[in-house]
Amino acid sequence: MPEFLTLDTVRFGYGKRVILHDISMRFERGKVYALIGGSGSGKTTILRLIGGQLRPQKGTVVFDGENVHRLDRDGLYRLRRRMGMLYQFGALFTDLTAFENVAFPLREHTDLPEAMIRDLVLMKLEAVGLRGAAQFQTSELSGGMARRVALARAISLDPPLIMYDEPFAGLDPVALATVAQLIRRLNDALGCASIVVSHDIKDAFAIADHVYLLAGGHIAAHGTPDAMKASDDPNVRQFLDGDIDGPIAFHFQARPLADELGLGA
Repeated sequence: MPEFLTLDTVRFGYGKRVILHDISMRFERGKVYALIGGSGSGKTTILRLIGGQLRPQKGTVVFDGENVHRLDRDGLYRLRRRMGMLYQFGALFTDLTAFENVAFPLREHTDLPEAMIRDLVLMKLEAVGLRGAAQFQTSELSGGMARRVALARAISLDPPLIMYDEPFAGLDPVALATVAQLIRRLNDALGCASIVVSHDIKDAFAIADHVYLLAGGHIAAHGTPDAMKASDDPNVRQFLDGDIDGPIAFHFQARPLADELGLGA
């Protein structure tokens, strides 16, 4: 299957602080990709570059044949209609019901009649097992239910790309496993590309076809979950095994503490 989304030698940073060092990634439709790595390694930054919220200082992001960062405002707005996004902790509109949250993208991006929007919303809620909770207020939803409503909203326009920013954070084991399997099933049903940013190794590996490990602003390793588990690469082993000692540093780079305190020789 041809590449659907590519990042080619992308560099991004803030001032002198470089977040991503000339990274290249390839994504195909029909597959689930896991982005793993320590906090601050650039995982969410990659999602924002794909969506055009951030602009790379070098390199290109090409989505279905279009260079994301050459598009004008209207072009970017059009492109984003083809990208679903599940934000960390769901980010539902708190003053809307579950139904209204899922209906929002359909009303914003289409001219469909209300009767058709109603049917589509109920179908999406059915897909995540929450049609019976359609009229629940956001405050009435549990954490797992809210995440599933957010997932229904992310797929409301049947996008060919869905991005998930820490979809398992804060969920109990049952809700976590439910959301993980929904991501896999919906990806297969829609034939889309799914990118899952997560610290949850077990469940991310259980649903992923390919894994990218970020460390120090670089792609430290990538491959199938089985290949990553069998790897003897120090970056991979430290992250998968949760070791304190290894190439992934705990301390952010800084001058020696003695120099900061004026105690240097």
